[in-house]
Amino acid sequence: MSNKLAQLTGSREYLALSTEDKKFVTQLCEHWRFSLQQIRQIIRVGRDLETWSEGSLAALWGDLLPEKEGDRNELENRFRQFTASWENLKNSPKDYRGFSPGKIIIPPAEMKALDDGRRILGDCPVASLKTRCCNLKTLDAVAGCGFDCSYCSIQSFYTGNTILFHEDLKAKLAALNLDPDKSYHIGTGQSSDSLMWGNRKGLLEDLFAFARENPNVILELKTKSDNVGELLSLDVPPNVLLTWSLNTPTIIDAEERLTASLEKRLDAARRCADARLPVGFHLHPMVWYKGWESEYADLFGAMTSRFTAEEVVTVSMGTLTFIKPVLKKLRERPIHSKILQMPLEDAAGKYSYPLSVKTELFRAAVEGLKDWKDRVFFYMCMEDPELWEPVFGRAYKSNAEFEEDMIYTYNHKLSDIFDRRKL
Repeated sequence: MSNKLAQLTGSREYLALSTEDKKFVTQLCEHWRFSLQQIRQIIRVGRDLETWSEGSLAALWGDLLPEKEGDRNELENRFRQFTASWENLKNSPKDYRGFSPGKIIIPPAEMKALDDGRRILGDCPVASLKTRCCNLKTLDAVAGCGFDCSYCSIQSFYTGNTILFHEDLKAKLAALNLDPDKSYHIGTGQSSDSLMWGNRKGLLEDLFAFARENPNVILELKTKSDNVGELLSLDVPPNVLLTWSLNTPTIIDAEERLTASLEKRLDAARRCADARLPVGFHLHPMVWYKGWESEYADLFGAMTSRFTAEEVVTVSMGTLTFIKPVLKKLRERPIHSKILQMPLEDAAGKYSYPLSVKTELFRAAVEGLKDWKDRVFFYMCMEDPELWEPVFGRAYKSNAEFEEDMIYTYNHKLSDIFDRRKL
């Protein structure tokens, strides 16, 4: 083994390589005088190919032996061709046909009491002046999630297959210092799924008591589950908004593997709408892949055929957006996923699709949901302000203006739905 390769054999990415790829990297380094950075890149490409199920490292590199040992020009040309082939796989729409994520075996999560006095209310972790942001406040009612979506950052911050419940959530909620003269939009879906736990440990009862005692709060519960039985048995305050993250069956099966199916999510949302509860939807993340146009069109048709504009408060849309630490964590996970097989460009200090791809995805959503235009609040989450005008035909001058319009519109729609509930 070369001295340079030996410096990287303790890295998580190298350790996650298959035995076959480890052997091939060792053989490569015996015949080619790579720099340390080039070896690091070869390891990363190997991990990507394994994760994406896109063939072997050996097949992408080609002939193991150089034509002329030690020829620097040959090395640079071969390495350039190698990385170009990898980039081509990233920059073209990925193909899920024939892809299988394999069997996911996750032991039951351990439930633990969270009693360390940590702060439970904060700002959205991705809030930024560089993107058009609604200034959502986040409530960490539960820390950790059991769905394990391939792209989610939650597993990057909460580890050990442990779900943390506050031992004294009701008291912590009562102690929050909220301004009674200010309107708040607070979500619970950033550190866990909002509904997958139902009313375990009185979770929903405590949240509903908080919403009832703070009518100036719009409390949003965001989910990919169909677990609404306990919720529907409770008295849901009029300022609680129930929202579902939706995606195509292809993305759900491949990248959201432990969540409820699309049909079950829509059924659960329909049950809540039938109970005159306000619902909303998040098309987030929209994913660019072969066949996305027709599959998302089917999704939009299912939404508009099953719900009226009067029942739906909001539709948000967004794409895959990552920070460097999350990218690193995702590459280290021993799973099969195509989620990072995508073009990654700088996006306000993060990494995401180019604006041209985003515009194409979002315009398709607006067109597919045009029956709801002007009666449902549409917005983009964590996206470049430049996208708003070409996608929606409207734009906000600031995050504060966006926040104000969202809360104003939500309050009026929630009030209308609650009035119909009383009839």
